[in-house]
Amino acid sequence: MGHRFDDDRHPSRREFLQGMSAATMAALAMGEPRFAQGEEPIKQPTPTADTCIVLWMAGGMAAPETFDPKRYTPFEVGVPSEKILCTFPSIDTAVDNIKISQGLEEIAKVMDRASLIRGHVVADLGNILHSRHQYHWHTGYVPPQTVAAPHIGAWMAKVLGPKNPAIPAFLNIGQRLEGHGESEELKAFTTAGFLGSEYGPFNLPYPLDAVAAVRPPKGMSRDRFTNRERHLKKLIAESPLGELASDYHQESIIRAFENAHRLLNSPHRDAFDLTKEPKESFEKYDTGRFGQGCLLARRLTEAGARYIEVTTEYVPFVSWDTHENGHTTAEEMKKSIDRPIAQLILDLEERGLLDRTLVVLASEFSRDMMVEGVPGSTAKDQSRAASDVMKEMKHYGLHRHFTGSGSVVMFGGGMKKGFLHGETAPERPLITVKDPVSISDLHATIFTAMGISPKTAFDVEKRPFYATEDGKGLAVKPLFA
Repeated sequence: MGHRFDDDRHPSRREFLQGMSAATMAALAMGEPRFAQGEEPIKQPTPTADTCIVLWMAGGMAAPETFDPKRYTPFEVGVPSEKILCTFPSIDTAVDNIKISQGLEEIAKVMDRASLIRGHVVADLGNILHSRHQYHWHTGYVPPQTVAAPHIGAWMAKVLGPKNPAIPAFLNIGQRLEGHGESEELKAFTTAGFLGSEYGPFNLPYPLDAVAAVRPPKGMSRDRFTNRERHLKKLIAESPLGELASDYHQESIIRAFENAHRLLNSPHRDAFDLTKEPKESFEKYDTGRFGQGCLLARRLTEAGARYIEVTTEYVPFVSWDTHENGHTTAEEMKKSIDRPIAQLILDLEERGLLDRTLVVLASEFSRDMMVEGVPGSTAKDQSRAASDVMKEMKHYGLHRHFTGSGSVVMFGGGMKKGFLHGETAPERPLITVKDPVSISDLHATIFTAMGISPKTAFDVEKRPFYATEDGKGLAVKPLFA
């Protein structure tokens, strides 16, 4: 359901934001969402996982530079860009038939605990707004929609509820939602949508400061904080939100604050305090905010979180959003993710949690070779740029957005170990040639592992809104142990 644009016309930034704003307003006016009743009751699958951790490589992680290496070509002035498939050599892993890219040596050691998907195919949504692709991946729906689609984490919070009542069911670690380009676009999918605020994310942009989010404001006594919380319902009712939001959504906002207040008074809030982690353990993760986020995710999993997302953070032209200096940037990104991801898997395994924790590493799309930073932006100029030659190191790397294939790594949670699924072409175009996995089917796999049927739906505007688009997502059964 929802408005779609013709294939040859993608929405502008203004149109995207207008559509998302309208969808949010529509969602606020709705009453309580209720499970859709079909002709036959939905049978929920037996879960193989109780917790889901998504490690989000925001900005477009190039699969050939990470988990699907191809022929390696070292940098040399004069080499045509069209000849370059990989800017890193491949390395062996703990699995004989799986090689990954240099710079991921620690992850290579734990690939015998993983299922590797090569051939994750995503929709081509045009060359603007990474956040449109991120919206699609996180909600399962291509924007804009007529209603605010819930984030995959919100589905889990609503359908499954919290594992531990004191710990927010949906935690979002590492992404700032203020102060940089595309903030509003990120907010459009970092939400519970029509499900209600109580199922939305508990945002922790800075892992080291996470404990501050579960303490009363500095200088405010607990009694004063409790008293202020009592007045919240009245303030909401008298605000513009009170005029626009239905009783259900006003009450959902109150329940979200009540949940936060419960956490403030719980001993489980210590899970948010990274200073309580032994120094030796902390240092294994401390490669920056992402590594610290992985440590926080481990601690929150131990405390009973349901869904946790840890992101390298999306900021335009930063991190995996490589439009120049692709090789150098990818090299730095690998340093930030390699050790903490491997340590997260080892720690979960050591604590007996990996079998029931589904860890998913993914990105909004992959990248292919192109020299960027040259004059011109038309399709003709882009094509000409793609056949240019290496002149400077900043041109060396896989810069162009590519949706024909990508890689997803899944650990634990009932997935097979040391398993390879799918295949991509050995030469350009590096499209999927065997066992493609769409976003809908990937979501169906994640939901099924967590005990949620991909056909689960709520009545929205007198129509069913499904966990996977139109309820048609199919779990990739070969991935399950």
